[in-house]
Order: sequence, then C-alpha cells, then structure tokens
Amino acid sequence: MSDTWLKALVLASIFGAVLLAVEVLVGWLAAHRVEGKAIGQRLKSISQSRQGPAGQGILRRQDGLLGAGMSPYFSRLAGKFERMLIAARVTVPPARMALAILLAPVALFFLLLLVMTALGSPIGGGRLLMVGTFAAVAGGLLPLMLLNMRATRTRKRMQEQFPVALDVFVRGLRAGHPIAAALDLLRVEMPDPIGTEFGLVVEEVTYGAELRDALQAMADRWDLEDMRMFIVSLSVQSETGGNLAEILDNLSKVIRERASMMMKVRALSSEGRMTAIMLTALPVIAFTMLFIMNPKFYLDVADDPAFVPGFVGLIVLYAVGFFTIRRMVDLKV
Repeated sequence: MSDTWLKALVLASIFGAVLLAVEVLVGWLAAHRVEGKAIGQRLKSISQSRQGPAGQGILRRQDGLLGAGMSPYFSRLAGKFERMLIAARVTVPPARMALAILLAPVALFFLLLLVMTALGSPIGGGRLLMVGTFAAVAGGLLPLMLLNMRATRTRKRMQEQFPVALDVFVRGLRAGHPIAAALDLLRVEMPDPIGTEFGLVVEEVTYGAELRDALQAMADRWDLEDMRMFIVSLSVQSETGGNLAEILDNLSKVIRERASMMMKVRALSSEGRMTAIMLTALPVIAFTMLFIMNPKFYLDVADDPAFVPGFVGLIVLYAVGFFTIRRMVDLKV
C-alpha cells in the first residue's frame, strides 16, 4: 500500500474514531437522563394534567421517521422501529436513534482499521470483510437485539396489565363514573406502562381529540389485538347502545381465556422457541466475543482465497436460517 493511501486511511480512521467517541458520549448522557425523565413524566402526567399537556416525549414522536415520499416497505420498517423504541421506553427521537445505529458500525469500522494500521497488520479484502462484519454486528445488530428484547418485555407486561385495567375500568363504570373519569382512574391507579398510556389518552381527549382516535393511536403504538378488541367494543356500544360495563366484563374474560390458551401454546412450543433463540443469538454472540478476545482466530485465515466466498456463503445461510426459524415459531392465537 502506498504512502498516500496509507495517510488517507489514517485520516479517515481518525475521523471515524472521533465520530464514534462523540456518539458514545451522547449515548451515555442520554442513557443517564432516561430514567429520571421517565419518572418526571409519570409524576407530571398524574399531578399536573389539568394545568397543561404533559411532556410525554417517550410516547409522542413528532420528529418520527415517516415521510411523505417514503415507499410502503420503508414506511413499514420505520413504523416497526418507532414502535420498538416506544415499547423499549427510549426517549431519544427515532431519527437520532436510527442515525446513531447507522453511523456506529461505520465509526467502529474505521476505528478498527486505525488500530490495524497502527499495529502494522496487513489490510486485504478478507480482513476488510471480516472487520466490516464485526463492526456491523457489534455496532448495529447487537444494539437492535437489545432494544427488541427490552421492547418485548415491556409489551408482555402491557398484555398482562390490560385485563386488570379493564376490570378497574368496569368497576369505575359500575360505580357511576363517566368514561372519561374511568379512564382517568386507570391513569392514577394502574402502574407503568399501561398507566402512562391511558394517561396520554386522557390528555388527548382533554385537549380536543376524539376518544376513539386517542384509543386507536394507543393500539397502533403497541400493536396489540386486545386493545383493538377494546376499541371495537366501545365503538359498537356507542353506535348500538347496551350495558358497556357488561360488555367490557365479558371482553376481560375473553382476553384472559385467550391469554391462557396462548400460555398453553407457548408451553408446548417452548422447546422450539428456545432452539430458535439459541440458533439465532448464539452465532452472533460467539462471533463477537471470539473476535474481541482472539481476533487472530479469524484474521489469520482472512487472506486465504477461499475465505471471502466461504464467509459470504455463511452469512447468506445464516440469513436464510434466521427468517425460516422466525416463520416457524411465529405463532398466532
């Protein structure tokens, strides 16, 4: 490699390292603000909702990723990403988080190139492919996996709390409260995350939104069938009349029976789901940890002519297996 190309590579690596350091610093500051901000939002939603709109930045995302000229495919991806951030209780705006996830692998790639250049290691096509794969996994794929795990836990907790919230709502209606007051009771009495969600619904209704639209927005944010059935029940009752408390009491029983059936299905399919998790996560984690602890294990064979096609074929087979396993364990009840 000539001196000109070497200098350009060093300058690009320095730029990437500085960019990575800035991203890490911003992420560290944001992470230390998340918990305090979430607590403050919860308290403000309960105690000051009559004085002004609560700062629900974790739920309201005016600077989202969805654009007018975006294709349907990317619109679906952006919607899923935003819902994942909402469920993961991340207060960072989606555009900034997406930019950080996209730039982190690039910055990590240039940082590794800088380290390799400083150590005098040769740089070839196989080594570039290996370093690029590690940067993509460590800087992009692993953070997405962690966010998805956190979002899944929060969504599961929301599903568990929703029948209890329906019971509280029904008791409020039978005690003589109107629908708005019963929803406000949920905001005060129920814990997070469902208490904050119903608090946002109450605030939207207070400041002029239709109740059905506010509830539909909540269902769209969490993508839960139980919430959609709740909205349909309210819509049918408002159009045809009837005892809303009895309707929602029956709906609560249906949701609990459905959850019981889902638990039975999950118990019967637990072996397959655990196999899917291990086959999906173990190669990624093993590759990342082994590359960190012993990079020569991969770099020593990266210059072999058969390495590049073999490694690319391995990635393709992993992707095929990943999507196949996801379809096999994606159970609908």
